[in-house]
Amino acid sequence: MADDGGAGRIGVAIVGHTAWITIDNPRKRNAMGAAMWRRIPEVLDGIDAAGAVRSVVLTGAGTTFCAGADITELGAISGNGSGEDASVAAEHALLSCPLPTIALIDGHCVGGGCQLAAACDIRIATPAALFGITPAKLGIVYPQSSVRRLTEVVGASAAKLLLFSGEIVGADRARELRLVDEVVPNARDRVESLTATIAARSRLTVEASKELVDLAARDAPLDERARHWQSLSASSGESAEGIAAFVERRTPVFPYGRS
Repeated sequence: MADDGGAGRIGVAIVGHTAWITIDNPRKRNAMGAAMWRRIPEVLDGIDAAGAVRSVVLTGAGTTFCAGADITELGAISGNGSGEDASVAAEHALLSCPLPTIALIDGHCVGGGCQLAAACDIRIATPAALFGITPAKLGIVYPQSSVRRLTEVVGASAAKLLLFSGEIVGADRARELRLVDEVVPNARDRVESLTATIAARSRLTVEASKELVDLAARDAPLDERARHWQSLSASSGESAEGIAAFVERRTPVFPYGRS
């Protein structure tokens, strides 16, 4: 299914255990208009309700990930000071998604494109990918949530380098800065392989790991949530099945999340 977001759209396809979200605005190098930003939380809410989905992949149509926010719609995107910034709402939706989120990046990933990519759990790029965080070129102050997330991902010094300069960097340099996790020629194949691997793992362990890592990254307390997940692992039979399958040398059939 897809949403016609004015000049562009957000496409959604469920393939096996993976939801593919595609930024599609070819006339503007996949720049995000206001309707497209607003569509991201709606799409993620719908995916969360689909129990078979185990991972979400965010990518761009063609050979561009996203050239950022559509400059002609900045007022509508920001809410003109009277409402929530649509780009921040989209970022929050990605950050709060309980499923693993992966950005598959080719071509330009600039401005709002980096904002979306950084909000994903994992970023995998082709060697042709280009990255830049460019508010300093426009006199715009990057949203505080985006500054926080960028700093979590790359560290304070690299975040300052990217924000101060607004320079466009290649995929290898982005990996050095920790903005990208992997740079591989067959990035789509790698993402498809990774999502298949995640689908074969314990859903409970993956969900618990995502929540606990995110808490740890914010220096938030872990004890209560860790005890919750450990108790659920035992009471649901998840850990018992995993251990039994290992001993019996068979593929586990994890009970958690099965209808």
